[in-house]
Amino acid sequence: MAESINLKNAPSFINEVQKSSGIKLRNCYQCGKCSASCPMVFQMDYPPSTLIRHAQLGLKEEVLTSKTIWSCVSCITCTARCPKEIDIAALMDVFREMSVKEKLATKEQAKIQKFHKSFLEVIRAHGRLYEMSLIIRYKLRTLALMQDVNKTPKMLFAGKLNLFPPKIENIEAIRKIFERCSE
Repeated sequence: MAESINLKNAPSFINEVQKSSGIKLRNCYQCGKCSASCPMVFQMDYPPSTLIRHAQLGLKEEVLTSKTIWSCVSCITCTARCPKEIDIAALMDVFREMSVKEKLATKEQAKIQKFHKSFLEVIRAHGRLYEMSLIIRYKLRTLALMQDVNKTPKMLFAGKLNLFPPKIENIEAIRKIFERCSE
């Protein structure tokens, strides 16, 4: 382990995670169902159950610099199988946000977070994916404005990019879902 176990740090990190997520990290008793069912565990440096244990032990830097939090694809299989009903997928989101906020994420990992935010903004605004808006939002966030710009005309002519957003009925219902989730 990169840092030594200091149980004095554990309560503060656990409380910080719980305050950010509302998830009771202490409820995990390391059954391993999350790790056994994760389709991405082969990409992780620690299986989810081990990462949660690290969090319980207060190994903040170990958790926030792990490859595990960035390998999670939020398929929610772990959450569905958890006997203690811990939302592990949401916990991974919280860890990613903390990693970026504390500047522990690499530039590539921070780009992943920027893509997620851009994607959710597009869904909230349009009710479904509108690729042109996603590209613009992501490029503005990452300041990679000219990267791949030469591919745009080819994608437009191939019908892969639409100039106008799709029409969706009852967009307000989508926005209400976002409002409820952010409460």
